[in-house]
Amino acid sequence: MNDIYPSRTDRGSAIIARQDPVIYGDGQYAQALDTAQVKSYENDGFLVMKNLFSAEEVAALVDEVKHLTNDSDIASMPEAISEPGSDIVRSVFRVHDLSERINELARDPRLLDVARQILGSEVYIHQSRVNFKPGFKGKEFYWHSDFETWHVEDGMPAMRALSCSILLTDNNACNGPLMLVPGSHTQFISCEGETPDEHYKASLKKQEFGVPDPLSLSMLVDQGGIEAATGAAGTVIFFDCNTMHASSGNLSPWARSNVFMVYNSVENMLSTPKYGLAPRPEYLATRENATVLTPLEAVEA
Repeated sequence: MNDIYPSRTDRGSAIIARQDPVIYGDGQYAQALDTAQVKSYENDGFLVMKNLFSAEEVAALVDEVKHLTNDSDIASMPEAISEPGSDIVRSVFRVHDLSERINELARDPRLLDVARQILGSEVYIHQSRVNFKPGFKGKEFYWHSDFETWHVEDGMPAMRALSCSILLTDNNACNGPLMLVPGSHTQFISCEGETPDEHYKASLKKQEFGVPDPLSLSMLVDQGGIEAATGAAGTVIFFDCNTMHASSGNLSPWARSNVFMVYNSVENMLSTPKYGLAPRPEYLATRENATVLTPLEAVEA
């Protein structure tokens, strides 16, 4: 079958109109967002919800993240990714399996029901991680659409996934907050370059393939602008899998960290990666352990 979202081929870069819905099932599968919030997400490709988690809840998550990063066994796992040219931890993946508290977080209805409502189905965790951006030394994440990588390197068929970033620290204009291009989710940027084998080993530190060309990126920004998603700890940013986003380096003294989870529809399970690429490890792209998530309150009842 023809790929409606070809990328990293010999055809060069291109802008392709999105062929998938943004909101599935008219946004009626679950009831977490009101009509205005659903419309805002559909139009912009993201939604920032301030103070979704209390200070006490954030403090408990911060303690859990410290425990994970101080665990020598975890530090020696491939799930722990360091900054380029440094031993400073940049990300720890598969945290929903490594931590019971974060596993419960993934099933919190304040997150899970937003994913179920937007994606119009039950969901599972495609990927989870904790991201760190220490003061003065935290490096940038260059512009990209997650779906482009997940489609090419993981075989994700359709744009039926979303990410959420739970802020564990205050995010301000100076400490490298997430930047998003409103409306960019409606266009797929087909990227240049042939993907090297085991590309993830380099891309998790610095991505060089699967990034948009300057002209295409400029056109998206000319249409939608750039919005920095700032907010206090406890804020959650939900964004579509195809929304163009990035974050600059942190030159401030204020560290930035978040828990990042990707929900994928059970009707959008991964297939074979493109162009003969080998599947990425399970901690980056869930294949074998795609467990349907049950809302936490239902489990405890």
